[in-house]
Amino acid sequence: MNSVQGLLAASVISIQNSCFIYPACQNCFSRLILDSRRFNCLKCGCTGEAKDATYRYRLSLKIADTNDLFDITVFGSCLDPFFGVTAENLQRYIQDFNQLSGETNTESSTRALVQAVETCFIGKRFIFGV
Repeated sequence: MNSVQGLLAASVISIQNSCFIYPACQNCFSRLILDSRRFNCLKCGCTGEAKDATYRYRLSLKIADTNDLFDITVFGSCLDPFFGVTAENLQRYIQDFNQLSGETNTESSTRALVQAVETCFIGKRFIFGV
């Protein structure tokens, strides 16, 4: 699953969604279903307390090389250096910011994060393992 078949040098054209972090199952990395108290993995059946859920990066990009356009998704800790923190810590910072600012609508923090990610990635060239 993690073996690289080839390398692709390409530029990021756009960010495909605004959800860069997701609660991930520690067993199978699938998205967890969270409620206020518990989490549940629909794929492997793992359950636990919501406060113990771990988070993982998921960055969906539209990229272009000299000939083609591609939609790709980059997962996991390989994005830590670009964000400067783990997904777990970024999620914690976002939650703390929303609590401290009294935000009930998280739209402003999401918008700021999307702008930062667009600035860091769009127009930049990377080598992707595919």
